[in-house]
Amino acid sequence: GLSDTENMSQHQHKSATQRVTLVIFFTCVTMVLYSFSTPYLQASPRRAVPCTHQTIPIQKREFPHASKGPREVKSCKPKVDLMFLKTHKTASSTILNILLRFGQRNHLKFALPNSRNDFFYPSRFVRTQVKDYVPGVCYNIICNHMRFNAEEVEALLPNDAFFFTILREPAMVFESSFHYFKKLVPLTWMIRGEDKLTVFLSDPNRYFTTDGFNAFYLKNVQFFDLGYDNNLNPEDPIVEQAIHAISDRFQLILIAEYFEESLILLKDALCWETDDLLFFKLNARRSTSVAQLTPELRAKAHEWNSVDWKLYRHFNATFWARVDTYGRKRMERDVKELRRRNMEMSTICIDGGMAVEERDIRDESMKPWQPVGENSILGYNLRTNIDQQYSELCRKMLMPEIQYLTELGVNLWLTQLWSWFKYFLAL
Repeated sequence: GLSDTENMSQHQHKSATQRVTLVIFFTCVTMVLYSFSTPYLQASPRRAVPCTHQTIPIQKREFPHASKGPREVKSCKPKVDLMFLKTHKTASSTILNILLRFGQRNHLKFALPNSRNDFFYPSRFVRTQVKDYVPGVCYNIICNHMRFNAEEVEALLPNDAFFFTILREPAMVFESSFHYFKKLVPLTWMIRGEDKLTVFLSDPNRYFTTDGFNAFYLKNVQFFDLGYDNNLNPEDPIVEQAIHAISDRFQLILIAEYFEESLILLKDALCWETDDLLFFKLNARRSTSVAQLTPELRAKAHEWNSVDWKLYRHFNATFWARVDTYGRKRMERDVKELRRRNMEMSTICIDGGMAVEERDIRDESMKPWQPVGENSILGYNLRTNIDQQYSELCRKMLMPEIQYLTELGVNLWLTQLWSWFKYFLAL
């Protein structure tokens, strides 16, 4: 007979073979279903006239704890026609939640994705990807992940729509993207050892090819999200042209490192109230899962993501010029007020007042989406005795993206299929 060691070896080999077979099977099924469901193969009809719609009155709501002091008398009208380009690993999920709540409360029309939580990223956006798309129909808000395509987005919004996005320091984006997506980028599978990020940055070209599957996640992903070639040299004139085009198209570029200051600038640009911008930090990772980059590693990450680094430095400078125009003292005061309101809402809504590990989230419907084979994304527990007037607001402020989109009527069957596939990948 076979020894115990041989039996165990055969069992492990059989188990590994079964897992590989399952992964191949699920990959094939997913690709077939994906190909049948992908709408971007349709030609986009040309729009003869710009879409138009009626101005929508904004719902004012007074909180008992609302901003103190005399209300600002505003001569402007709140903007409701918005395009937010949701970039990767930039705190954009928190902005998304703010926009979903604002749009829902004011009965605005969202251009939502169909069957997934993104617009078939990484393909460039095409308007026929919108759920229940009808040519000529006008929308108020577009805010889900896409690879930006200005002409196609513009076809869905009035001419005076407000375009904005958010950027983050590229070394931090790279660290976060590498951690979150590495199991989906085959280029990284050959990297040995625990500290794959350090190994990768020591010789990126050894592990990276421009046409590798999902390779865009690991190089200049912010430039890629904006619709451009992420493999350009930063000195290429196309990069400078792209920065000018982005400046012309987007009325505001937020900076993730200065999130509250960004929201105050957004509030000013949109003529919104502080209470429209209340937020809890969503989709955050536990701190122990975040790699602490040494100055040397950070420099290597900047060099590797040199186009994103150029992009970030340009818009960080324009951001602070805008803060100066707004007024530093005024900004300080408004940020303080936003923090005060957020702290009050935290006390009202969150059990324990802070984010918790996935295993400690009591309500299954409040659990966030996780990277393959991990549970590093934190979530929240709702307090059980929330005052009636706040219960719905609290629930929505804490609701993860997938659950919120489902509530808005998006059938996320492809996203659900992918979550099952992720489970098998992680085995």
